[in-house]
Amino acid sequence: MTRPISFLSDFGHQDEFVGVVHGVIARVAPDVRVIDVGHGFEPGNVRAAALALVRAIQYLPEGVCLAVVDPGVGTGRRAIAAETPWGYFVGPDNGLLSPAVSMVGGASTIVSIENPEVMIPSPGATFHGRDVFAPAAALLASDQASLTDLGPKVSDEEVIPLLLPLTESDGSSVTGETWWIDRYGNIETNVSPDDLAGIGLAPGDVVTLRIGAGIHNIKWVQAYGDVEEGEPLLHVDSAGLMAIAVRDGRADEHFDLVAGVSVTLAGRT
Repeated sequence: MTRPISFLSDFGHQDEFVGVVHGVIARVAPDVRVIDVGHGFEPGNVRAAALALVRAIQYLPEGVCLAVVDPGVGTGRRAIAAETPWGYFVGPDNGLLSPAVSMVGGASTIVSIENPEVMIPSPGATFHGRDVFAPAAALLASDQASLTDLGPKVSDEEVIPLLLPLTESDGSSVTGETWWIDRYGNIETNVSPDDLAGIGLAPGDVVTLRIGAGIHNIKWVQAYGDVEEGEPLLHVDSAGLMAIAVRDGRADEHFDLVAGVSVTLAGRT
C-alpha cells in the first residue's frame, strides 16, 4: 500500500527544484501520488510556511507530509521524521513541522534522519530537499522503510518548537497579531470569533481596529460583497480566524500592514 505525499516548500517555480524533488520521489516510489500544497512562500520564512501547513493539514489526505523551508540547510540543524495519528511528517528541525504535528495529535515517534543508505550522495550540502527529505518521504510513503530505518529516535524535548503568540483580552478588547497576508492582500490575524464573542461582539457589529496610534471602524460581515467597493471589512476567513480585508482592494496596502504586527479589536468607540 502506498500513501500520498503532501509537499510544501519555499522553492518557487522559477528553478528546477520542485521538479527535481518530484523526480526523486518518482524514482524511489513511482506509484506514490504527490500533492503540491504550495511552493511560493517567502524564502526562509519558516513561520509563514508553518502557519500555511496548519491551515492545510486538516484537508490533506493522511499519508506523508514533506515540508522544506530550511534556511539552516547544511548546518548542524537536525533532519527529522515523525509519526503521528495522521501519518508521517518529514522536514528540517526548525519549528516548521511542530504546529501541524501538534494539531493532528502529536508525535508518537521522532527520528533523526542519519542513515546514509536512505540519502542521495551529494558533494554539496544545500539541497537536503532532494538528497535527504525526498528519499525519506518516498520510502515511508511506499513502505520500503520504517521510521526507525531512517535513523535514531529523538525525544520530544530535543525537537525545536515554533512558539506562536496568543491573544490577550482585558474584557473590553482583544489584542492579537497579523499572522498572514495572502496574495489578494487579505490579512489573517490570530484572533478567533470566540475571542470577539468574549468581549460582546458579533457579526454585524462595527468593530474598532487599533493599529499603533491609528483607529479604524470596520464592520464585521460574512462576505466581501456585504460592503461597498473599496470599503474595509472584518470577516471569518477559511481558516476560521478573523481577517481584515478591503472589497476589491488590498487591506495590507490600505492599512499599511505586514505580518507580525500587533492589532487590537474592540467595540465601536
